[in-house]
Amino acid sequence: MATNWSLGLDLGASATKAVLLSGKVVKARAVRKSGADFAAAAKACLAEVTSAAGIDAEKIHRTVATGYGRRNVDFATTTVTEITCHARGCHASFPRAITIVDIGGQDNKVIVVEDSGARRSFKMNRKCAAGTGAFLEEIASRLDTPLSAINDLAGEATGNVELGSFCTVFAKTELLALIAQGTPLPEIIKAAFRSVGKRIVEMDPLTGQVVMTGGVVAHNPIIVELISDALGRKVLVPDHPQYTGALGAALIAGEMDT
Repeated sequence: MATNWSLGLDLGASATKAVLLSGKVVKARAVRKSGADFAAAAKACLAEVTSAAGIDAEKIHRTVATGYGRRNVDFATTTVTEITCHARGCHASFPRAITIVDIGGQDNKVIVVEDSGARRSFKMNRKCAAGTGAFLEEIASRLDTPLSAINDLAGEATGNVELGSFCTVFAKTELLALIAQGTPLPEIIKAAFRSVGKRIVEMDPLTGQVVMTGGVVAHNPIIVELISDALGRKVLVPDHPQYTGALGAALIAGEMDT
């Protein structure tokens, strides 16, 4: 029997991710900055995963695209919403009733999934950058600190500095006040992470087993610690959390032949 190759592409506002499956086994992953050209990012990811798997693109039976830029993938078989794909990808890792929190570059999602994998409800934060990756990028930029360094710096904090506002604009004003007071950099950065955590907890009741995904989670595990502390219970994270949407898309693509 011929190998059933399927591809999932998650074209997010900040990054484009790809997962290539053989059956239900992950054979390759890729991530690129989305930039201003979703189509180019998707093609670059396609080239990377097919090269890693040692196959030609023509071997891929179905491709499902999801995310902000999903309609820019001219070689996709079909498009599916990111809510559906994240639910499918997370439930594959944790096949039970779960509440998914996905922190993206421009929005956050809370998705409640039944034990069967069926989606029960969802909520999205689209109107403001507060609590998203964009908020952390703005904070890092204002503090002249590499984005890749903020998780480790926050881990050095020992105090309980808080930001009073969720608003990115107002938060910058608070940062200036903290800097003027001589507040150590790690304390300021952890305060920003606390702000993200509070925004997420207030989005929707995070009942049952919570699973966190997304690029922010992948690169900043401290946010998982803060949410776990806020909820008073352990939050789970799948392997390769940045690729959850792409994995879900690939699984859906693989099921299209059956």
